[in-house]
Amino acid sequence: MGQVLIRNIDDDVLDRLKLRAAAQHKSLEQSLRDVLTEAARPSREELVAELARIRAMTLPREPGVRYPTAEELIREDRDSR
Repeated sequence: MGQVLIRNIDDDVLDRLKLRAAAQHKSLEQSLRDVLTEAARPSREELVAELARIRAMTLPREPGVRYPTAEELIREDRDSR
């Protein structure tokens, strides 16, 4: 795992972070890990773009064609054994 060193943090900011960590019964280090993990999550726009990319890989359904349901596919698979 990587490491990060942050210099010149304002004392008031550091004090507030320590208080927040203590209120959560966590170490300052764990609390900051959680904050950074949350900050690094993909945004809604990024998630929507990823979904659109995945959706674009799926061929569109042909009109008038009946596609089997999941239950039918499972039954067909079980019956073939």
